[in-house]
Amino acid sequence: MGFHRSRTAPESMLERYRQAMIDKSADDLADLYAVDAVHEVPFMFPGIPDRLEGREQIRETYRLAWAATDARPMDVRQVALHKSQNDTVLIAEQVVCGIRESTGDELEFAGVLILHLGDGELLRVRDYMDGLAVARAMGRLRAVADALR
Repeated sequence: MGFHRSRTAPESMLERYRQAMIDKSADDLADLYAVDAVHEVPFMFPGIPDRLEGREQIRETYRLAWAATDARPMDVRQVALHKSQNDTVLIAEQVVCGIRESTGDELEFAGVLILHLGDGELLRVRDYMDGLAVARAMGRLRAVADALR
């Protein structure tokens, strides 16, 4: 009989978070958050404000952002996973892999997620995504540069 390591609650939450991204499901993503949760995007990312407050703002922002792009995440490759001793904080280094549906071009975006959990919900997420890589892959670097002027 082999040893089978079961996932911790934070790892299961991360798996559900990643699946919501792959499905581009704003509802599935937002439902992981506490009603008064905060989602922060410390690095500039096209189409996403730097701070979202509350489950419904998270839901609406991701619904609009995902509807506005033809980028389709296909997989999330885990680079490293760091857990706190009390299972309330999980840090995931990852690469989101996918395609741009209009061209078939492959996309890869490196990022780090810091998930703060409590009572089976996300309380706070800090999402460090390479926004310039996204803009470049989507052919939007010029628009980003113009917006910064």
